[in-house]
Amino acid sequence: MTEPFVRVEALPDHVGETVTVNGWLYNARGSKGLRFLELRDGSGIVQVVVNEEQVGAEAFEAASSLTQESAFRVVGEVKADDRQRGGVEVQAASVEVIALAEPYPITPKDHGVEFLMDRRHLWLRSQRQWAAMRVRNRIITAIHAYFQGEGFIQMDAPILTGNAVEGTSTLFELDYFGEPAYLTQSGQLHGEAMAMAHGKIYTFGPTFRAEKSRTRRHLTEFWMIEPEMAFYDLAMNMEVAEELLVAILRAVTADCRDELETLGRDVGKLEAAMQTPFPRLSYSEAVDLLTGDATQTMLDAEQEGLEDEKHALEEERDRNRAAYGQAKKGEKRRIDAREIEINVRLDEIAEGLRNIPTWKASARDFEWGSDFGASDETVLTRHFQTPVIVHRYPAAVKAFYMKRDPEDDRLALGMDVLAPEGYGEIVGGGERATDLQFLRDQVEAHGLPESAFDWYFDLRKYGSVPHAGFGLGLERTVAYVCGLPHVRETGPFPRLLGRLHP
Repeated sequence: MTEPFVRVEALPDHVGETVTVNGWLYNARGSKGLRFLELRDGSGIVQVVVNEEQVGAEAFEAASSLTQESAFRVVGEVKADDRQRGGVEVQAASVEVIALAEPYPITPKDHGVEFLMDRRHLWLRSQRQWAAMRVRNRIITAIHAYFQGEGFIQMDAPILTGNAVEGTSTLFELDYFGEPAYLTQSGQLHGEAMAMAHGKIYTFGPTFRAEKSRTRRHLTEFWMIEPEMAFYDLAMNMEVAEELLVAILRAVTADCRDELETLGRDVGKLEAAMQTPFPRLSYSEAVDLLTGDATQTMLDAEQEGLEDEKHALEEERDRNRAAYGQAKKGEKRRIDAREIEINVRLDEIAEGLRNIPTWKASARDFEWGSDFGASDETVLTRHFQTPVIVHRYPAAVKAFYMKRDPEDDRLALGMDVLAPEGYGEIVGGGERATDLQFLRDQVEAHGLPESAFDWYFDLRKYGSVPHAGFGLGLERTVAYVCGLPHVRETGPFPRLLGRLHP
């Protein structure tokens, strides 16, 4: 279909042409007889120059009446201008108001998180949220491209299930025509069945966890990508996870430079994270690193660096405030915007300075056999520029279906991929148990109803083979790639504890 208008992202291909552009008012400025309108249409933002002498009094009045987020249509010539976003601007010949917006509740000032979350349906229009959603989209397309290119078949696991995958304490239960059912925690068990039919499959769908957690890494509804592969072992599984993450990073750094710049993301760190092979540490090696002197020294240096940065930012803020009264209007806007940036960073620094003593104590006191918590993962990843793969965890902290290490029955052949910069686990998986009696014993030991797993046991009766797989959490991956501090900004309408609206 040929659209009767041009999208902002396509305007550089129409320099010298007269086009129609539709959108919403992002910002406006100007003086008598001249208005500069920033029009956003979802694909980008372009400056529209409205000259009263060229458009006439009626169209100029229409342009002057526009309020933030009003919808309007412009017909005008596309002009090259390297100073503008995308290298172009539009010289308006006519302006038509489509819908005048009421006073917009989200302004350039520093709103609180709850205020913004209550208006998530509007917050999505802001530049940072717009950029994050476009990166999310590119991550999704990169995931599909990787798996499809490697011969995987996409299949769908059910959302309603009769069994637990990750333990019964985090299930959302509902009535299914008189019998209990649950919102799925993972598509993995059904993925194993599909892998026995097709060899290599992946699922991509919503999953649910009823954890009463308010951490920056947890959602109650999130999207999981879960490949399952017949005839794969733990080492092969780790290679697939590594290749997938590198494919994602390559796609985003190649195609989303503008979005990453809007987010303030250090692209150099993402490029450094693509260096392969990723470090691979056994759980025991990771414990030794976590509890060793090198970790304490690293955290001491980080604390000193944060204190120095805090002092420098506070001095800059004081200088800006002292100059504010004599500054011109444009400089005042810059100072206001910079103060928001400084305050955001100071909040991050304050959190870091609060966390470091806790991290140091947790790392020093960590005991072999415990599962890594968020702070432990954060500290471990600070030793590396790339993601790090930790494998062979104590079986007691892993799921019932994990195969045991034949060289040490205390260990499960599981692996987690921990993202650098403190983002923690973004991939979890491992090699699946193939012994039927072992699985039956595990189901009984975990207090799970055997009848719910009869179909799963069948997979070990009819041609059982070594197989492996993992789950990649989309929202945690988006948070890492975008450099976002909390997963609540990684999806259009996040579902968290106490957050079901909008």
